[in-house]
Amino acid sequence: MTLSKIVIWLARALAILGGIVLVAVTVMTVASITGRVFIRLGLGPVPGDFELVQAGVGFAIFAFLPWCQLNRGHASVDIVTSFFPARANRIIDVIAEVLMTVVLGLIAWQLYYGMRDKLAYSETSFILQYPVWWIYAACLLAAIGAVIVSVYMTFVRIGELRDGAPAETPGQGAVH
Repeated sequence: MTLSKIVIWLARALAILGGIVLVAVTVMTVASITGRVFIRLGLGPVPGDFELVQAGVGFAIFAFLPWCQLNRGHASVDIVTSFFPARANRIIDVIAEVLMTVVLGLIAWQLYYGMRDKLAYSETSFILQYPVWWIYAACLLAAIGAVIVSVYMTFVRIGELRDGAPAETPGQGAVH
């Protein structure tokens, strides 16, 4: 299996996992709201629903980052750069990829320290009392996936700059 296939698989797997978590959070939210509506019939809200939404959405955001990075899905401003020559745009792309890699690395680093802190102090959620470090660990794993994809894409952009032509990367369907 080539490196590009591994990176694509990693990004896709994390995005699918993030989507599954987001669907589960949505279903749980609907069940909780429905339970509140029918409280007179003996139903009720899902205990700790807001805690589960926070945890699930937080993880989903980090899980979607690798796929977004792979597909150049981040916001870009092309008003000025559309007038630049192709080489200048490739240089800007390399700089943007390097900066994104640095930012994602810093985020992963801080998630690691946050997770260690939550683990050391045995912090738990207010209602469900689950260890908060679990969520930090899940987000950290997804953030590490984003760093891996971002490093790979930095080398792809450097190759584009060197070769003078866009690389064949998966899912380059994002329109900016």
